[in-house]
Amino acid sequence: MLWGTNAAFAFALSLGVAAADSAPQAADAGVSHPARDFSTYQPTAKATRIDTAQAPKLDGDISDEVWANAPAIDEFYQLEPSEGKPASERTVVRILYDENSIYFAIHAFDREPNLIKASVKARDGNLSKDDLVRIYLDPYKSRRDGYVFEVNALGARADSLAENNSNFLPEWNTIWHAHGRIVADGWTAEVAIPFRSISYDAANADWGFDIFRLIRRKGERIRWSQITNQLPSVDISRSGTLTGITGTAQGLGIDVQMFGSLRFKHEWEAPRDDDFKLEPSGNLYYKITPALTGTLTFNTDFSDTPLDDRKVNTSRFGLFFPETRDFFLQDASVFEFGGNNLSDSVNGRPFFSRNIGLVDGAPVDIVAGGKLSGQIGDLGVGGLMVSTGGTGTTDGQILSAARITQSVFGESELGVVLTNGDPTGLTKNTVAGGDFQYRNSSWFDGDTLKADFFYERSFSDVYGDDDAFGVHVSYPNEPFSTRFQFKEVGENFYPALGFVNRSAIRLYDGNFVYNYRPNDDSGIRWYETGTWYNFVTDLDGVLESRENGWWAGFMTQETDNAFINIWNDYENVTEAFTLPRNVLVPVGHYTWSAASLHAESSIGRPVSATVEIECCKFYNGDLLRTYVNVAWRPDSTWDIGATHQFYNITLPTGDVEIQIYALNLTLNFTPDMQLSTQAQYDNISRGFGLSSRYRWEFSPGSEFFVALGESGELLNGAHYRSSTTQASVRIGHLMRF
Repeated sequence: MLWGTNAAFAFALSLGVAAADSAPQAADAGVSHPARDFSTYQPTAKATRIDTAQAPKLDGDISDEVWANAPAIDEFYQLEPSEGKPASERTVVRILYDENSIYFAIHAFDREPNLIKASVKARDGNLSKDDLVRIYLDPYKSRRDGYVFEVNALGARADSLAENNSNFLPEWNTIWHAHGRIVADGWTAEVAIPFRSISYDAANADWGFDIFRLIRRKGERIRWSQITNQLPSVDISRSGTLTGITGTAQGLGIDVQMFGSLRFKHEWEAPRDDDFKLEPSGNLYYKITPALTGTLTFNTDFSDTPLDDRKVNTSRFGLFFPETRDFFLQDASVFEFGGNNLSDSVNGRPFFSRNIGLVDGAPVDIVAGGKLSGQIGDLGVGGLMVSTGGTGTTDGQILSAARITQSVFGESELGVVLTNGDPTGLTKNTVAGGDFQYRNSSWFDGDTLKADFFYERSFSDVYGDDDAFGVHVSYPNEPFSTRFQFKEVGENFYPALGFVNRSAIRLYDGNFVYNYRPNDDSGIRWYETGTWYNFVTDLDGVLESRENGWWAGFMTQETDNAFINIWNDYENVTEAFTLPRNVLVPVGHYTWSAASLHAESSIGRPVSATVEIECCKFYNGDLLRTYVNVAWRPDSTWDIGATHQFYNITLPTGDVEIQIYALNLTLNFTPDMQLSTQAQYDNISRGFGLSSRYRWEFSPGSEFFVALGESGELLNGAHYRSSTTQASVRIGHLMRF
C-alpha cells in the first residue's frame, strides 16, 4: 500500500536529514545575513593548508590555536520549519587540511544546552534521533554523487554514500575520526577524514561541499547551501564549493585487512554434526589511482551479518530481501542500474548481489573475489568477479558483473551493465543493458525534473532470450509533485544474478501529491494529500492487477506524523495459490476496498512508536492487520526496540492468523564498542532466530568480534526445540601503506 512509502519518505525528509550548519542568525544574536536568491545561491569556502605537525588533537575541544588559521563558515539558513530564514541557533565551521587528512571544527551554538539531544552512541546508529551535523563531500564536483559524514555531540559517527541525488547508501563504511562534547554554549565536534579513505582526483583542487545541521528538539533543519525544500536531503545538485585542496598524499594506496576466525557450529538434529574451523580471511584494497580502487577478498567472513527482517508472504509473488553483507554493500552504488525504475520497484533488476553466496536459499562459501570501483576521468567504473563453492549437489561457480557510467548534461548519466553466470550452475546466463538517468534541478523556476530510462536483455540456454525495459518520470516539488512509471518485463526475462518476481507483465504506476505548509503557529509543519494508481497487465493488455487510492496526512513541528489511506484493489487470479496454513485463493476475479491508518511519534523522544492498522476486505474475505513498533532509549548506552505484526485473514476457504515478533537490544559502551542482540519468531514457520554480536574497534579498521547464533522451533506454543547453534570469534587488523 502506498501509505507506507509516503509516510516513510515524509518522516525521513523531516528527520532523516542530518546536518551540519547553522547561521549567525537568531535575532538576539545580533547577526544578519545579506539578501540571497536561493534559486542560484551556491557559496564557496576555502580549506586552509597546515603542516602535518600542526594537525589538531582530535578530542572535541576546538580551542586548539591552529583552528584560528581557518576562516569561519557561519552563514546558514533553515530548510524547516521556516525555509530561507536564518537558523535559530548559530553554527560555525572551520576547515583545515594537511597532506594526509581534511579536518573540520564544528561549534553548534545553543542557548539551551541542557536541551541538546545526545542519546545515540553507536557507530552507524540512527543519529537523526539527536542533534547532529552532516558533512557532504563531492570530490569530483559531480553535483550528483558524494560522501556523507555525520557526527553528534557524543562523538558518535555515521557514514554513507549519496548516489545520483536519489539515495543514501548507509551500508558504506570507511575509516575516519570524530569526537564531540557538550559545552556551556552548545556542543562542539572535531572531524578528521583521511584522504586515503575516499576517492578523488588529485588534480582537482575544488570539491563540491555542503553542511547540514539538525536541531532535534525543534525539528529544525539547517543548511549552508541548497536552501530549498524542493529537493531531498540526499540531493547535492546545488551544493557549494570547497576550494584550495592541493598537494595531498595517499602513500602507496594499499590497505590490507587480515582476519583470523574461530567458528563452531552444532546441528542438534540427527546426525548431530559438529563443525569446528579455524580459518583465515582477508581483504586487500589498492588505489590504482586516487579515484579507482581494486579489492581482493578470500574466504570472505559474513559472521557479522544481521538477521533478515522476518516476513510472511501473503501475496502470490516472491518477497525481496535486501543485501546486508558488508563486502557487497561497500561500493554498492557503483552497480545501481535503472534509477527509480528499479529502486522503487525492484522487479526486473539485472544485478542483485544477494544471489552471490546463496543457492536456493542455502549459503555457499565465497572462495575468492575481486572488485573494481571508482572513476576513470568522467567514467564511473564498477566490476565484480567472485568464485563460489559448491553445495554437494552443485559445483562452484564464477559469477561476474560490470557497470560503466558516463556523466552527461551536468547532473545526468548514461550507463551500461553486464552480468554473467548462474549461482546454481544449471544454466548459462548473461544479461546486458543500458540506462539513462536524467536530472535537472533548475528545470522551471528552480523546480526539479527527473527521468529514468532503461533497457536490458537476458540470454539463457534454458529460458531463451528476452527483454525488460521501462521509463520513470517524476516532478518532485512543492506544493505539487507527480510521477509516472511504465515497465515491461518479458515472459522469459531471466537474470540469474538479478531479481524478478513477476514476469510477462506491463506495469503502469504513478501518483499526484499536494503538500501545503501553513504560515501560522498551529503546530503543524505541513499537510499532504494525494492519489495514486498501479495497473499491471499481461503482454496482451489483459488487466491482471489494479490498485488505486487516496491518502492524506500531516506532520507536526515536533515531527510526529499521521496518514490515512483508502484504496480499491482488483486481482485477476489465473492460477490458484495458497496463503499460509494452506488457505486457498481460487482462480477468479476479485475486487475489494480497504483502509489503513499510520501514525509515528517523533524519534527524537526517548520513547517513540509507530502504529499501523489496516482493514477490512481482502480478496473475497476479511483482513485485519496491525503493526506496532516501540523504541526506547533510556540513555546513550541502551537502545531497545520491539515489533509485533499481526494478520487475521478470513476467507471462504479457511482462516489464517499470522504473528511476527522481533526484539532488538543494543548496548553501546562507546562509539567503537557495541553489543547488539536480535530475536525473532513467527507462528507460521514456528521458527525462532537469535543473533548476538559484540564488536570492538580497538583501532581504526581493526576489531575484535564475537558472534553467537541460535535457530530452532517453538512447538505447541511452549516447547522449544533447538536446530542449530553457532559461535564465532574473529580478530582483524588493518595495515595501511
